[in-house]
Amino acid sequence: MSTLEIKGLVASVAGKQILNGIDLVVRSGEVHAVMGPNGAGKSTLSAVIMGKPGYEVHAGEVLLDGVDLLALPAWQRAQAGLHLVMQYPTEVPGVGLNDMLTEAFKARGRNTDTLAQEVAAEAERINFPVALLDRSLNVDLSGGEKKRNETLQLALLAPKFAILDELDSGLDIDALRDCARRVEDATNENQLGVLAITHYNRLLEELHPDHVHILVKGRIVASGGPELADQLEADGYEAFTGGEPEGAVQAARPSSLDELFAL
Repeated sequence: MSTLEIKGLVASVAGKQILNGIDLVVRSGEVHAVMGPNGAGKSTLSAVIMGKPGYEVHAGEVLLDGVDLLALPAWQRAQAGLHLVMQYPTEVPGVGLNDMLTEAFKARGRNTDTLAQEVAAEAERINFPVALLDRSLNVDLSGGEKKRNETLQLALLAPKFAILDELDSGLDIDALRDCARRVEDATNENQLGVLAITHYNRLLEELHPDHVHILVKGRIVASGGPELADQLEADGYEAFTGGEPEGAVQAARPSSLDELFAL
């Protein structure tokens, strides 16, 4: 059993404080959905946890099985068992999927002898065309193909915890179903813990949350079970924002792979 623990997290970007004290505990096999209006701090939360440069942490801790993640660069957080599926997957010309996964496996001390077969099996499982496996990473792929590709990587790398930053963004019904169900399966097969950031209830129809949290102005203002997402679907965010228009807080820019791993 592993635990990802966020304690009193306060953080800013570009001189503006976005997170105002986040407390959250995710355990192996659990799915926690974080929902909120534009600019509430959802993507900032994922960026800070994963170690994207440009974000300043003023207070709090992020612990993975007691290890202080905030003291580690992004790549060491990944090796510790954390994985981010970005809202906008980056294209990496000249780097093949198999090449990337081979290096990732080696860095984790895992055998690569059967990697090609594992990749092909996962591609079939999520309906990712095998013909696309030989392309450079995410290059010339549609939005749905990129998210299937990201889900394939998540399944093969088998981290302890996955942060899904709007996995459902840009997906049609079939792609959403394939990706969400694969993540759901991983929570049962590998006891993957999931922090799923989303605007909409449609992701949660396939990826069944154990806990739902509403994030407003950098704070979790409500927590509950799946019924909380149903309430949100019926009443909208205004019930949790005190009538303030959605997007009143400036949203952070989308994550970039180059920025995430910059020195």
